[in-house]
Amino acid sequence: MSAERIHPTAIVSPSAKLAEDVSVGAYSIIGDHVSIGSGTVVGPHCIIDGHTTIGRNNTFYRFCSVGGMPQDKKYAGEPTRLEIGDGNMIREYVTINTGTIQDVGVTRMGNDNWIMAYVHIAHDCQLGDHVIIANSVQLAGHVQLGDWAIIGGLSGFHQFVKVGAHAMIGGTSSVRQDVPPYLIGAGDPFRPAGINSEGLNRRGFSQESVSALKEAYKLLYRRGLGVEEAVEQMQQLQQDRPDAHDALEPMIRFLQASGRGIVRS
Repeated sequence: MSAERIHPTAIVSPSAKLAEDVSVGAYSIIGDHVSIGSGTVVGPHCIIDGHTTIGRNNTFYRFCSVGGMPQDKKYAGEPTRLEIGDGNMIREYVTINTGTIQDVGVTRMGNDNWIMAYVHIAHDCQLGDHVIIANSVQLAGHVQLGDWAIIGGLSGFHQFVKVGAHAMIGGTSSVRQDVPPYLIGAGDPFRPAGINSEGLNRRGFSQESVSALKEAYKLLYRRGLGVEEAVEQMQQLQQDRPDAHDALEPMIRFLQASGRGIVRS
């Protein structure tokens, strides 16, 4: 850890493990059990504590609070963890808590995520890669967000909700049940409005795959089928459209594993 990269007003625990090129801004505090990888920048007035492991090339903008204990009355000081990957942007006043022993004991964030101001990520949340969360979104405990999910500002999420990969949720939404992959929608309560076809096109999905996913959406929301019946017909759709087999598979697996039930139109 290079002394010139640490502002003289910052407090860094002697037992913290920081790569040589980590930068720590004025009045920031780094706790005893924190490990931070190369290229990461911690801005001024940040607190990073708890049993927290942070990867490479992350940016923690001013006034973040990362690695704090979970907001769970059952928490009794257990050494639960927070793990953050590489290339993430964490903006002003974001709070990210460690996990609880009632779940896997670790809150996780993957790589290349963009977390805007005033977002709260509660205990045991699991975020994938390339997730965008707009200002003032509140994730309750145990929420899971799949890769490439986009969450509009001021939205709230009930405990244990899962959001599938490539889903897009409009601002001020209230999400109380699972949102399958690829969906787009908004509202209080959240209501699906179709497939996130524009996002899928930008990410290189073939027209065959997008067309098949639109048909899968109709099976789930427009044909009066139960979830199990819709899954069976999606599996038949995989056989009928082999070029879209891999794109349909995450939708099928998500529906089979949903614990809270899915959002309905």
